[in-house]
Amino acid sequence: MTRFALTVEYDGRPFMGWQRQAHGPTVQQAIEEAITAVTGECVSVHAAGRTDAGVHGIAMRAHADIAKAITPFRLMEALNAKMRVVPVAIIACETVADDWHARFSCVGRSYVYHIANRRAPLTWERGLAWRISHPLDGDAMHDAAQRLVGRHDFTTFRSVHCQSASPVKTLDRLDVVRTGDRIAIHAAARSFLHHQVRSMVGCLALVGTGKWSAQDMARALEAKDRAALGLNAPPDGLYFVSAVYP
Repeated sequence: MTRFALTVEYDGRPFMGWQRQAHGPTVQQAIEEAITAVTGECVSVHAAGRTDAGVHGIAMRAHADIAKAITPFRLMEALNAKMRVVPVAIIACETVADDWHARFSCVGRSYVYHIANRRAPLTWERGLAWRISHPLDGDAMHDAAQRLVGRHDFTTFRSVHCQSASPVKTLDRLDVVRTGDRIAIHAAARSFLHHQVRSMVGCLALVGTGKWSAQDMARALEAKDRAALGLNAPPDGLYFVSAVYP
């Protein structure tokens, strides 16, 4: 039995998220079915994160244990051939130690959220960015974002369906970078709560339009109450960027 580490890129628009669901297609299902088609084995694919419906992956890390004798390159090529009808690609594949785990060995995760701040509707980017037609103040958004950096109780920014044992997380980075009519929000932490990034982005958008101030952001954090959340951003602009391992 060999453990293979996979780096996965995917467009989240057709999927119900990463994790297998009974009511629709998922990224995990697509990869597991491809592995079965290639090897004849029914395996479970474990990932560094479990993205929601509509969320994308630039370099999601995952692993699977496979008995068939096959090289990483041949496995990658075969899986990509089987998945050519869905927007999922294995962009790297390697063998790893048996105790390496895509989720539990991970010591850092990062996301980026893309906002298109323009009046015109999106065309080819529809579902790939969040269009906000009202002008956004990127500097004010970045200033407010710094109120969330550090170790805090993020209950306000946590989905009611979150299964994490604790709402306390350490946010290492939350930067807002504007380039023309594009705003990228970069978030990094060891781990995130369910909907945490989308909830933070939604509130930052309120700051950008002048409806909230940096102090309002701080008050929402201090409330430790989901009812204090101003806005939950849509999944469209969210991308899992990278997973960090020792």
